[in-house]
Amino acid sequence: MYKFEGVKTTFSSLLGLIFCLLSAVHLEHYWQSYATTISHLTLPVLLFSALFSAQFNRSRLALTCLLWALLFTSQSYSVPWSEWLDNKTSWLLLSGALILLFTSLTQDRALLSRHSFSRLIILSIIGLCVYYWLAYQGELDALLSEHTYTTLLSPYITYHVPLFLIGCLLFWRSVTRKCLTLATLFSSFVLWLAIHMNWLILPLNIVVAIVALVYLFTVSIDCYFLAFRDDLTALPTRRALNQLSLSLGRKYTVAMLDIDHFKKFNDTYGHDIGDQVLKLVASKLNKVKGGGKVFRYGGEEFTVVFSGRSPDIAFNALEQLREDIANYDMVIRQQQRQSKKSRQSSPPSDRKTVNVTVSIGVATRQAKQTFEQVIKSADEALYRAKKKGRNNVSN
Repeated sequence: MYKFEGVKTTFSSLLGLIFCLLSAVHLEHYWQSYATTISHLTLPVLLFSALFSAQFNRSRLALTCLLWALLFTSQSYSVPWSEWLDNKTSWLLLSGALILLFTSLTQDRALLSRHSFSRLIILSIIGLCVYYWLAYQGELDALLSEHTYTTLLSPYITYHVPLFLIGCLLFWRSVTRKCLTLATLFSSFVLWLAIHMNWLILPLNIVVAIVALVYLFTVSIDCYFLAFRDDLTALPTRRALNQLSLSLGRKYTVAMLDIDHFKKFNDTYGHDIGDQVLKLVASKLNKVKGGGKVFRYGGEEFTVVFSGRSPDIAFNALEQLREDIANYDMVIRQQQRQSKKSRQSSPPSDRKTVNVTVSIGVATRQAKQTFEQVIKSADEALYRAKKKGRNNVSN
């Protein structure tokens, strides 16, 4: 079963690009006097965007930036292949669309690596395939011209059907995976179509400059989530907690939370099940009430910060959270599962239901205490909660 995890990311990326283009149209009277300067800066911005993407191992966006730079150079400057591209707009349209699809199907690797040569070969093969596909268009037209009503099918077979299939595949990959890079590649495909269909009234240098800025923004957001979000639980990391500590006022409560007997759980059921437990606890923590902000502190430890809340509100929210986790029945399957047919014919014997509990230590900031001191107090309260028998909240 497919999960459409990237729907929000896909439409946010597309709407963001549309907003940028509409803003450029609406604010034309502001940038019109700087059009020449923008034109001169477009190529450097594209190259900077490509280098920035490559620096943070976003080679797919870096490669796409280089292709946009090649297009802009071809149409803005007199280069040997400019005239050929001007006469091969159909080839450019299909080749660009296929390259975007190919880029979405690959993984991010170092831009300058042993994979670079194979990518160049594949890109060359794409260009050749499209060239010969279009070269046989004349033969297809001659074949279809025998029947008047089939003549109308030629452009659909040559252009519309391939572009529709490419768009569907890009859209499918984007909405089924929560990946900002894939969403940006799909938005780039839509923009690529808009340019070649003459749907845009903006000059190419403005459009390409917007593309470069969008790519820079995409890589920046990706890097932010890489630095401040935990991959497994999707919670903010300890680094994000330290950033929050700089903006906290004088009144706040901190809770340190630890999963009980987690090492034993890992040893008994394996690390894959242990990861599922961490995800479960993280999903429950995300529902904490009282305005608490949740962070993964490290390992099986989590931190909840209640900014500007009284200790009573924080304590009640944490007690409710502890009960919700303890009362949740988690079903564990053995690694060697039965086939679907055997499960339907006999009751499942590989299932086991377990319950996970947590211990929580709470500390409220006192006068002249630093954030590190409050964390230490919460950690000491967590130790007391474990000494009391675990599965409780202590302050």
